[in-house]
Amino acid sequence: MTEATNRPVLEENPVPDHEHEVVRYGVIGTGMMGCEHIANIAALDGASVTAICDPHEPSLAKARQAAATADNGAGPPAEFSDDRALIDSGLCDAVVIATPNHRHVAPLLNAMAAGLHVLVEKPLCTTLEDCRVVVEAGHSHEAVAWVGLEYRYMPPVARLVQEVRSGAVGELKMVSIREHRFPFFSKVEDWNRFNANTGGTLVEKCCHYFDLMNLLVQARPRSLYASGGQDVNHLDEYYDGRRSDVLDNAFVIVDYANGVRGMVDLCMFADATKNQEEIVAVGDAGKVESMLPDSTIRIGRRGEHWVGNVDEETVVDPRIKYTGGHHGSSYLEHLGFLEAIRSGGRPEVSLEDGMWAVAVGAAAHKSIEQGCAVEVTLDG
Repeated sequence: MTEATNRPVLEENPVPDHEHEVVRYGVIGTGMMGCEHIANIAALDGASVTAICDPHEPSLAKARQAAATADNGAGPPAEFSDDRALIDSGLCDAVVIATPNHRHVAPLLNAMAAGLHVLVEKPLCTTLEDCRVVVEAGHSHEAVAWVGLEYRYMPPVARLVQEVRSGAVGELKMVSIREHRFPFFSKVEDWNRFNANTGGTLVEKCCHYFDLMNLLVQARPRSLYASGGQDVNHLDEYYDGRRSDVLDNAFVIVDYANGVRGMVDLCMFADATKNQEEIVAVGDAGKVESMLPDSTIRIGRRGEHWVGNVDEETVVDPRIKYTGGHHGSSYLEHLGFLEAIRSGGRPEVSLEDGMWAVAVGAAAHKSIEQGCAVEVTLDG
């Protein structure tokens, strides 16, 4: 049994008087991820969902059911169809924003302006222009603003980060991330079938992986080359006369300012597979691999191990009380978010982290469109 965490030590702060009070959450956007958040919050000690919001009644009904199933004695949450009304209701100390990607900005800005703690689902925004607006607003926001990049918290991934930080691979040289998986799920009105709504597949899906690469490398991405296309999925799907345009496969190679190289290999028609994600870090002294859903980590040290002979174990985190759809990572993410709210600490995944993950994805789409290597900048 291995307890895995990649959390930095929070700054020391006086413990607030309300440390043991229940933190009241509102969930804005109650589709699949919104309901996932409701279940995770219900599993926390000292937390309660007091308000839910979605303009789509079937989604609101699912959230109502999720809240009732996970009822912790607080009673049914208040229901809203307008996110501004929830934010202004006075019923919440924190909000989770799980709206469609292209609808993050307004509720996020309004929640920060109201002084609420915020956890916003990935990607932070669909464009770098919007990211810059949000990050600028965050400079004067005194409460916690946290981006939901929960892959950091998957136990074998968090353990991999730990091992790299502790020197298990020596000086890091390469990071490789492969996701071979199933096509995008169907969402309300199939909003996720279009780049304009998602930011593009390499923003919507791969922001997780670019964030992990940035976290491991601990330097800014400098340039990249990407190749990708829409070759199998959604080719016969039309909406109001427009055909779906989201990519379903890509390779992205990233060069970092400190000389480390990263690569993402994405295929969304590879559901006939054993492990969906394989995350690999290699240095001059060894290699660490993390596998999901096996929850396996492998550690090989040069001079001690050889091909086929490395240390291997299954990684679990005993803190997880709700596994959900992300191997317990969303629960661990919420533990950190709640801890930051109570302690007055900094977010472990900042708005700036979210912006840089979008920046790499946006640059990858530009590289595919232009057919050449491009710089990674915050200018779009």
